[in-house]
Amino acid sequence: MKPIEIAQGITRAVVYLCLIALGLYGLFLLQSLIVYCLIAAVISLMGRPIMRFLQKRLKVQNTMAVIITMSFFFLIIFGLFSLFIPLVIQQGQNLSLLDVNQLDLKLNQLLQEITAYFQIDPKVIQSWMVDQNLMNSLNLVAIPEFLNTLLGWLSGLTIGLFSILFISFFLLKDAKLLERSVLVFFDPSAHNRLTKAFKEIKNLLSRYFIGLLAQISILVIIYSLVLFIFGVQNALVIALLCALLNLIPYIGPLIGGVLMLVLTMTANLDADFSTVILPKTIYVMIGFTLGQLVDNFFSQPLIFSTSVKSHPLEIFIVVLSAGVLFGTVGLIVAIPTYTALKVIFKTFFAENRIVKLLTKDI
Repeated sequence: MKPIEIAQGITRAVVYLCLIALGLYGLFLLQSLIVYCLIAAVISLMGRPIMRFLQKRLKVQNTMAVIITMSFFFLIIFGLFSLFIPLVIQQGQNLSLLDVNQLDLKLNQLLQEITAYFQIDPKVIQSWMVDQNLMNSLNLVAIPEFLNTLLGWLSGLTIGLFSILFISFFLLKDAKLLERSVLVFFDPSAHNRLTKAFKEIKNLLSRYFIGLLAQISILVIIYSLVLFIFGVQNALVIALLCALLNLIPYIGPLIGGVLMLVLTMTANLDADFSTVILPKTIYVMIGFTLGQLVDNFFSQPLIFSTSVKSHPLEIFIVVLSAGVLFGTVGLIVAIPTYTALKVIFKTFFAENRIVKLLTKDI
């Protein structure tokens, strides 16, 4: 090989690497927009069954069907905000009039009741808190600063929400908009196979996300009933939060359980620990465990087997591997990504033995 050819090859490699680096940097700068597009794509997939029903059964025109579908999602989002906003305002008003010393006194009183009930030496707790530097990290005066940060986050969330709804509208109006955008980057000879793969992916993911809605609804009903029965304030909001956290495999239910436990205990700070707080918390956690059993042995296997057509053990391995490699984000996107990859591999490598084994039910 001539020196000039070697130099040209090195130059091309450097140019390609620079372009890839610039592309990755551009994706990093546009990460918010990418997230908006992904969420909008999920909403459009969830809206496809509604669109089909309106267009085929009720003979509604495309634009009007999109408006009705988007209005349905907007009402759901508005309903969720209507649950959380009064709670946030009420807590903000309480915190604005908060007597920090009184709260500190109540927390210390609760700690003393816990140590007395379980017969724990208070010195052990105090020494542990000092070792963990909890006394210094617990800065109740910083609560107003947290509220300001929360308000800024909510304003950003509002902008993101309207951006997602705007993108979702056009994805629903033109069902093949996203598909055409992807096909631009592929050779025309592969367009037919890719189109079939897109159609199958849309069908599977639509059923998967609808199944997730059903899963959340079941958990909300169970958690709400438990919290209402034992008189926990804001039961529906707490139930919804814990059900949404359940969408994060393995980690989400743990966080939801801790959240329900803490909110149940703090809702009764003025009551007696041994006769009110502890029994009520135990009963609520039994109800939470019951909800998790229903979810793990009924809801999830049914959703995975009928929507993404994958074996529960297969899903477990995929989700666990994604969590190890990519953290919490990997846990959330593992199943949709794996489902899409299965369809793509079946489209282009249908004769491969491993692909045949993994995609035999698709």
